[in-house]
Amino acid sequence: MADKDDHERVWKDFAQAVNMSPSEIEKWLETDESRKVGYKPDGGESVGHASGRRIVEIKRKRKADLTGADYAHMRKVVGYVRRHLAQGPHEEHRIPGSRWRYSLMNWGHDPLK
Repeated sequence: MADKDDHERVWKDFAQAVNMSPSEIEKWLETDESRKVGYKPDGGESVGHASGRRIVEIKRKRKADLTGADYAHMRKVVGYVRRHLAQGPHEEHRIPGSRWRYSLMNWGHDPLK
């Protein structure tokens, strides 16, 4: 079982990685652009799109109500955002309409913020 210090670190890292509000994420997830990006293991909803829905649920919870599964997903989100920011296109003109940005937004991070 994770200790209190680990949960605090994950909470802070998640808050830094997810820079979109629940309402911004929900609005984004309704767009065609959101649905077109990401890995779709069964041909349906992408992993990132499903993650975005889960992020909204987590962000709407009180910290005291978060479960171990919530913290596990928060760690996954932090890892994804960090990796993709490091790998992403670094030419500013490519970012606004890129699949890279759209994928990150499915995970709750808008690199233009």
